Amino acid sequence: MQSFFMNNRENLCHFLEDQEALVLFSGKSLKSSADAFYPFRVNKNFYYATGLKRENFAVALLRRGDEVAVKLFIEAGDEHAEKWYGRKMKKEMAQRVSGIEDIVYIDAFHTWLNNEIYEGRLKKLYLDLEKISWQEPDGFVHREAAEIKSRYPFLVLDSIHPYISELRTRKYDFELEAMRQAIKMTEIGLEKVLQDLKPGVYEYQLASTFLHEVQMAGGDGLSFDTIAASGDDGVILHYVENNKPVAGGTLLLFDCGAQYNEYCADITRTYPASGTFSERQKLIYNIVLKAEEACIKAAKPGMTFESLNAVCKAVLTAECKAIGLIKDDEELSKYYYHGVSHFLGLDAHDVGSRQMIFEEGMVITVEPGLYIAEEGIGIRIEDDVLITESGGVDLSKGIIKTIEEIETFMAMWHK
Repeated sequence: MQSFFMNNRENLCHFLEDQEALVLFSGKSLKSSADAFYPFRVNKNFYYATGLKRENFAVALLRRGDEVAVKLFIEAGDEHAEKWYGRKMKKEMAQRVSGIEDIVYIDAFHTWLNNEIYEGRLKKLYLDLEKISWQEPDGFVHREAAEIKSRYPFLVLDSIHPYISELRTRKYDFELEAMRQAIKMTEIGLEKVLQDLKPGVYEYQLASTFLHEVQMAGGDGLSFDTIAASGDDGVILHYVENNKPVAGGTLLLFDCGAQYNEYCADITRTYPASGTFSERQKLIYNIVLKAEEACIKAAKPGMTFESLNAVCKAVLTAECKAIGLIKDDEELSKYYYHGVSHFLGLDAHDVGSRQMIFEEGMVITVEPGLYIAEEGIGIRIEDDVLITESGGVDLSKGIIKTIEEIETFMAMWHK
């Protein structure tokens, strides 16, 4: 495990030239109200470089000629604070996990930075300055960058995000094993959801059941907030209210994922509330399943998200025409209005350019859907696929998804 994070740092070092440094911060919890804070979630790029999951840490990589100095900054122990909020990580434990030997306390960070700049050893600084949109407010690292620039206007600042994102798209054995574990925990949770699914149960109860099973199986928690969308709300892609009872005869679209060692699963299944699909539901379900199977078969090195989505749309278009749902190709967008895939890894919607060509070692989702609002039918089927030299490998193939499998399983628990 330690060697994985050391290898990640070595790969990042290749990006640095003489007198250039990279600093990654673990992040801090945000205040929710009064003296309460939201649960802490570590910055995934910091975790990728260290294996550590504590808040208010930082790691610095500074190249000096052919050598790269690595320094870890951690929080110092505080006897009074630890009585209230728990023990701080000791230097010995931080070294054991990360493999970093030079460890000091975070209070020394700005002094270290100033000294490196003052002594002429640092000319360019890389930070993780990711912003997903223009409207996204500044986070801690953006404010830190602005402060550094105001104090040292001659220092060149740049973002490491594009480079580290490219590194993260290719998964190593440690990562793949963590994702397989997350997928297995997701399977366990979904089986319990199927056992509890019946008319009258509330969506939030099923979401709670899933979380319980994941944590009982040893998961860190969830990859994202569970979508438990029943009936008419199954056509809303990111429905998270989960606040109504599931009506008999409707479908439950359940988009979920366990997280293990910070790595994510992302699975969607669509189940019949009453235990059996209606004939119309079966018809639409099998069209979506056919599209998914075609995409998994097509996923291989050399493909792109755009070309994979074209495979999906071709199947959906042909099948929707065959049943009279649409007449022209352009009409498909009324019933299928998202892409069929995204990267998966430390984040559910993992980093990496949408224009990248698939390579061996990448993990993607495959998730076609049809959303027929006028019929109250929303169906999506999603699995996690590893790109290999010989094609796509469905990592989640053990999670039941055919109509026969689902109805048979539900019949066992709803006699």
